[in-house]
Amino acid sequence: MAVDTFDPSAMGNPMDEAALRDLCSYAASFEGEELTLSELEAARFAALASHPGWAEKAQEIESEVLIERLIKVFTLGEMRYSSWSAGDKSPVIVLVKVLKQRGSYDASLTRWIKSHTTNKFLPHGSLMDRL
Repeated sequence: MAVDTFDPSAMGNPMDEAALRDLCSYAASFEGEELTLSELEAARFAALASHPGWAEKAQEIESEVLIERLIKVFTLGEMRYSSWSAGDKSPVIVLVKVLKQRGSYDASLTRWIKSHTTNKFLPHGSLMDRL
């Protein structure tokens, strides 16, 4: 049994579709390893970095390239913006799982994630959740 923290704001909190669309647009054009988000954008996207609705939303995102870029944006964002810190609730975990289900996951992405984060749960999540 796992003990977690309760976040009342996550209850019935739909994902901000406009922010998601803008983040996906940013991720689609993302290249390299340096995020170029303004402070306002980083604050706006912070709710997406810890939103519990990624398991469902990720199924709607068809482009493996986009998912791979979202993984990189969230991995780098968590290191750069403290408000993006999500631990074992990171959308990176869900997005990696979706790529694996689609048979589109490249093991080199695991090496990239691990070399760009200090989040011990990335990319596969909590061991307890996988048991």
